[in-house]
Amino acid sequence: MTPFTATALLWMCWMMITPLALTTSTTTMIEWNLIQISSSPILLPFMIDQSGMLFSSAVLFISANVMNFAKSYMSADKTIPRFTYLVLLSVLSMNLLIFIPHLIALLIGWDGLGLVSFLLVIYYQNPKSLGAGMITMLSNRIGDAFLLLAIGWSLNQGHWHATFSWMPDLNNLLSVMIMLAAMTKSAQLPFSSWLPAAMAAPTPVSALVHSSTLVTAGVFLLIRFSPSLMSSSWFCPSLLLIASMTMLMAGYSAMGECDMKKIIALSTLSQLGVMMAALGMANPALAMFHLLSHAMFKALLFICAGTLIHTHHHTQDLRLMGNVFKQMPLTTTCLTIANLALCGSPFLSGFYSKDLIIETTLFLPQNLTILFMFIMATALTTAYSIRFTINIIWSPLQSQPMIYCNDSDIDCSLPMVLLTIKALTLGAILNWSLLTPSLHPNLPIQWKILPLFLILKAIILTWHSQTYKMTSPASLMNLQSLHSNMTSMWQMTPISSQYIPKSMMYSANITTKLNDHGWLEQIGPQGSFNLLSRLSSNLLHLQSLSISYFILSIFISSILLSTILY
Repeated sequence: MTPFTATALLWMCWMMITPLALTTSTTTMIEWNLIQISSSPILLPFMIDQSGMLFSSAVLFISANVMNFAKSYMSADKTIPRFTYLVLLSVLSMNLLIFIPHLIALLIGWDGLGLVSFLLVIYYQNPKSLGAGMITMLSNRIGDAFLLLAIGWSLNQGHWHATFSWMPDLNNLLSVMIMLAAMTKSAQLPFSSWLPAAMAAPTPVSALVHSSTLVTAGVFLLIRFSPSLMSSSWFCPSLLLIASMTMLMAGYSAMGECDMKKIIALSTLSQLGVMMAALGMANPALAMFHLLSHAMFKALLFICAGTLIHTHHHTQDLRLMGNVFKQMPLTTTCLTIANLALCGSPFLSGFYSKDLIIETTLFLPQNLTILFMFIMATALTTAYSIRFTINIIWSPLQSQPMIYCNDSDIDCSLPMVLLTIKALTLGAILNWSLLTPSLHPNLPIQWKILPLFLILKAIILTWHSQTYKMTSPASLMNLQSLHSNMTSMWQMTPISSQYIPKSMMYSANITTKLNDHGWLEQIGPQGSFNLLSRLSSNLLHLQSLSISYFILSIFISSILLSTILY
């Protein structure tokens, strides 16, 4: 299948889903009877509601734009049909995950998404991609194991449906397993290290995975099962604490990172923390709101980044970029809008959802430590976004001249324009149509303007620190120890990629020496071989003796036997 056919198919599906998403106000359950075994039917349920339809529409819209962008970005790739099929399988798996509210049947989309994502991460088939793919796959298998445990523990209830309430005595165990599975898929602490590693995939894949498919699967799973999960008293405080720590860690790491795609990946991690924090405040509608708005400007950010990477000879280092304002005005404009939406600038898509989550955090009686981490993470989000923009747009070019580009490629420009329109308007549309005024907390004016004050303060400080010595950028990066500490993600990266495999290899080596090369060899084939070798050598030695020794031996044995018998 060609990218053009895949793009047309995705656009057609989006045009059919979107009217249903806008007009659906009820929940419809469809059960497909797969097979009847005696009196026990095996059913595959599909749940069609407004949140699922809206999310599916967003996935199809972003996928269509990403495939349109991939037609130009990967035009020189010789295996483009394989890439096209993998992207379509990823979209199919995500839609199955969205519409199936059944724990067992949900594994079709859940495991399919993990497998296809692994194949997309290792798409370039080099050692770096394989290492990143293994970290991604093994981390997601942990979440799969937790989900299987949840299925096993819910066996006594006789159902695995999201819309049914669980038994109180099993509620805590099931809530823990589903929460851990969602945390693994959405890369919350301590499972965060695989998300930046997945940047080894092609940029169109990153745009799809980090906006609306793989990383958002865990958030949507918690939204789908939120009525049952929130019945546990510990669920919301625990999730809020983990989400706040993830946001702070991601913002701190992004301030020291120089890889363009890793900065965007860490911003995804920070926004996933914002969504989880909204769930931790028992507000799944607000988490869904930010999930939809974030998907648009994050896909736009990756498409703009892919265009810049292509024009800078496929380099991703911020220190080798700069001065693209005059050469690429459309890309620069779209990139700036996406970054401002990420910061939560007024009247952009991210403002309506992110500002509402911050106001809800200030309104509810939260712990002071959590509130401090939330505010610091918000300021760091603005800081690394402004640093990202300054280094790309206004700093002097530090590398060889760019490939000439004037935004004339329609396959790159059209997706950027469409996603920019969504980044400008989607937040206001969803806020006016889906959220009622009662969801907006009543706060004093000083608390209302606090998010805007944080944004402005972070912009001023970052601008001053980055433009004070523009001729020698990244002064903090010259401190090797500080740079290593900031980019290690609170030591999550070395722990998951070095310490754990090293300890496993050490224990496996000891086990191999003691068992496989030790006792098992002595008891098994090696010991048997040595015993038979010694016996055969003794027999050979006896056979080499003369006949007189045998006669004397028989005579002495006869005398001893007669004496004993007598």
